[in-house]
Formats: sequence, structure tokens, C-alpha cells
Amino acid sequence: MPIYEYECRSCSKEFQFLVMNAGDEKTMVCPECRGQDLRRVMSRVAFHLSESARLDSFDPGARQSDSFYQDSRNIGLAAKKKAQQMGVDLGSSFENKVEKLRTDPGSVLDGD
Repeated sequence: MPIYEYECRSCSKEFQFLVMNAGDEKTMVCPECRGQDLRRVMSRVAFHLSESARLDSFDPGARQSDSFYQDSRNIGLAAKKKAQQMGVDLGSSFENKVEKLRTDPGSVLDGD
């Protein structure tokens, strides 16, 4: 049972609608103006990259956006990339520390 997004061509209102069966779309009306001249619009999509895919695509020399630094999943990415390039295993203690920082970035101030 997909949820589709629609735009009313009469009032430009965008809304979502849960389609239970094919006939639902035929009786659907705009919640704002009750118009029936509707069109389905493309919804936003999101996808998740694995740690290895993020590491493979990461360029430590490239300028990063502000959102890159706000995403705690990127903590330790530069060190991991450098270690990968040098063929060095940073070990489980490094992985544990990075995971702790990713889940609780403020813990770096605790000195653990």
C-alpha cells in the first residue's frame, strides 16, 4: 500500500494519499479545495550508503559541505581513508573509539 504525493492543479496544494486499491485514485479530491484535477508528483527519495561505500567515495583533499561536518557518521572517515591508502589496520580499539564518538560526540570531552 504505497503513499503517493499529489498536486492539485486548481490550487497548487501538495498532499499525500495512501492508495489502498486502484479505485482510490479515481475518487480522490484535494483536501484544500476539493478539486479533482490532480497529478502525481515525484516524491523525494533517500538512500543509505554503507560504511565501505562512503569510505571508497571519500576524497580527503576535497572541500566538504557544512552538512558533511554535521553528520556524526563522518567522524574518523579521514583517518580510515588514510589508513586504507597506506594498507594499515587501525585495530578494534580505534573502531570502538570512533563508534563511541559517532553515537555520543560529546564523549570526547569526557577523556575516556
